[in-house]
Amino acid sequence: MSRNNHQGGTIRIVIVDDHPIVRQGIRMLAEHEPDMEVCGEAESAVEAQRLIERTCPDVAVVDLTLKDSFGLQLIKDIHRDSPQIRVLVLSMRDESLYVERALRAGARGYITKEEGAAKVIEGVRRVLKGEVYVSEKMASKVLGRFADGDDAGQPSIHKLTDREMEVFRMIGQGMPSREIAEKLHVSVKTVDSHKEHIKDKLGLDNASELLRHAVQWVQGAEQ
Repeated sequence: MSRNNHQGGTIRIVIVDDHPIVRQGIRMLAEHEPDMEVCGEAESAVEAQRLIERTCPDVAVVDLTLKDSFGLQLIKDIHRDSPQIRVLVLSMRDESLYVERALRAGARGYITKEEGAAKVIEGVRRVLKGEVYVSEKMASKVLGRFADGDDAGQPSIHKLTDREMEVFRMIGQGMPSREIAEKLHVSVKTVDSHKEHIKDKLGLDNASELLRHAVQWVQGAEQ
C-alpha cells in the first residue's frame, strides 16, 4: 500500500460508517475546516480497505458497527497495513470495554457520537499530532475501571477475545449461527466453537442462557 506523508498541508480523511446521515454530517464538519478534505466514504470494511488503498488518507474516522462486520478487525487491518494512518473511532458505544479494545487494535482516539461535532474535529487534529485522544468522560470511565480493579462492572465480558465479542454481539442481535458464519466468512462449526468458549468463559450452562445474556448485554451496551 502507498505511503502517506502528511507534512502539515491538507488533512485527508476517509469516513467509515454504515449510516449515510452520519457520513454526511462528518463530511460537512470536515469540509468547513480550511485545511481538511474528505477523500472518500465507505459503509463496510471491504469498501473501506479498497478506499484507503486508493486514496491514502491521513485519518480514518471509523464506526465500530459496520455493514459487514465489527470495526475492530478493520482497525487492526489498517494498523497492520498502513500504520501511518491515524484511526479515530466515532461510535454509539460508550463502554470502556470498547475503548480499550479499539486502542489495543491500533486506534489513536475514541469519541462517542453524543459528544458533539467539535470533538470530531478536535479528535482528528489530536490523533494526527500523534496523541491518543479520548474524551474526558471516556478517560474517566477507563481509569475508573482500572482503579476499581477488573472485578468491577462486568468482569466476565473482559475475558472474551475480540472475535468472541463479535460473535456474542451478533447472538444478542438475534442472528443464528449460519448468518453469523456468513458475515464472518467462517464455517458454522467455527461459530459453534466460539459459542462454546463464550459459555465457558461466562459460566453459562446452555444456549438459552447464552442468548438471554447476549440480548441483555447488547441492549445495555447500545442504549
